[in-house]
Amino acid sequence: MRTDNRNLDQMRDVKITPNFIPSADGSVLIECGQTRIICTASVENKVPPFRTETGLGWVSAEYSMLPGSTGRRKARPILKQDGRSIEIQRLIGRSLRSVVDMKKLRDKTIMVDCDVIQADGGTRTASITGGYIALVLAVDKLMSEGELNSSPIKSNVAAVSVGIVDGQVMLDLCYKEDSRAQTDMNVVMLGSGEFVEVQGTAEGKAFTRDEMNQALDFAQKGIEELIELQKSIING
Repeated sequence: MRTDNRNLDQMRDVKITPNFIPSADGSVLIECGQTRIICTASVENKVPPFRTETGLGWVSAEYSMLPGSTGRRKARPILKQDGRSIEIQRLIGRSLRSVVDMKKLRDKTIMVDCDVIQADGGTRTASITGGYIALVLAVDKLMSEGELNSSPIKSNVAAVSVGIVDGQVMLDLCYKEDSRAQTDMNVVMLGSGEFVEVQGTAEGKAFTRDEMNQALDFAQKGIEELIELQKSIING
């Protein structure tokens, strides 16, 4: 029996609200159970110094948790980000860049900001899933304004957490499950079914190949559901 009575391979309820921040080039509010994140995409007509004169665009991401997003106040990173946030935003950036043709993006940078307003597990994976939609909405705006000739988006990308709790493989862990998981994994996949990244760590008890295979099967099932939801939001 899971914390919220879901089946082992069942996602939490996911709701995505597009254009949540009207002033942004692209934005969504993504809600996965009690986890809520605002993802915004902003376009800049310039690229980082290492991209200058290459004819290639760039996509990057930033991630943060607002002070009231957890039970205990999360301090604002006024001077320096904590290592966890840096690790997560690098994962988000890598995931989003995996589906962008930088030649078609040309001399533009799209920055995707993921701000957690309520955290109950799976914030990094939800940021990837929601950040992708914000990215696509920003690209659609560029195309409608004649700034791009064709879309640089090559595929969908989404992510989900999966873990082993009390000896059982479980999909999409909430915080109570994640906090006592023997194994915690984050899986990022393309719409084609190819993997972008698999992060898996045993905490207290090592996992077997069979457990890993089952975890990846659960993750693929969840990600396929998320990608269908992405498509319905983008095309709807």
